[in-house]
Amino acid sequence: MSTAPIQLPIARSDAVSQRRLDPGERDRLIGRAKALSWLSLAYMTAEGAIAITAATLAGSIALLGFGLDSAIEALASVIVIWRFTGTRRLSPHAERHARRLVAISFFLLAPYIAQDAIRSMTAGEHPHTSWLGIGLSVSSIIVMPQLGNAKHRIGQRLGSGATTGEGTQNLLCAYLATGVLASLALNTAFGLWWADPAIAFAIALLAIKEGHQTWQGQGCCATPAINANSNTGCDEDWCRSVRHTRPYRPTTGSR
Repeated sequence: MSTAPIQLPIARSDAVSQRRLDPGERDRLIGRAKALSWLSLAYMTAEGAIAITAATLAGSIALLGFGLDSAIEALASVIVIWRFTGTRRLSPHAERHARRLVAISFFLLAPYIAQDAIRSMTAGEHPHTSWLGIGLSVSSIIVMPQLGNAKHRIGQRLGSGATTGEGTQNLLCAYLATGVLASLALNTAFGLWWADPAIAFAIALLAIKEGHQTWQGQGCCATPAINANSNTGCDEDWCRSVRHTRPYRPTTGSR
């Protein structure tokens, strides 16, 4: 039986995102992007500390990966805050650097989870039940999609791949929380200890896929650049190749 691959949402073109932003609206959206990043940073700091503590007590690789993911997401929040601070607010170069730094943060997560999952499965290590981990997972399943979807909307309006990439990390966190919850529940109810490293390994592969897409700038042609005088929004190699494979119809005021 085959299953469809997980697809995280990428910012797409619509009538709202394709129109040019006036300075007032642009500044308002930048302020919201920074506020959401600060909120994420505070949440991820607490989430990471709790998850790593619970993982150490339970011996859960998936839960440990969840805690490490929190640290990586916190790094992505710091990157977006840096990108929208001072003279970098309207800088196309800062946007490109920030987007690629967010992509690198995906790649930082995957290798550790993958090798630890393989080691755990090979050694047959059995995680213990963690009610703290279960409660934390439920909390993140509720909170993370809200943050991720909000950042996707703002990133789409601003044409900021860094902001949408951070939002994708929040959505990945929700997938990771779901996987952790499933693995802990399966181990508690049925003794399926191998579900923990198996789910962790699948999430490591998903992190690599999302990092690759963020690095390439997937979705960058869907929105105008933050700085209307720059050509950062659609001058990447990936975006140029997309134009040869699917129609692109610029709206009034576009290049």
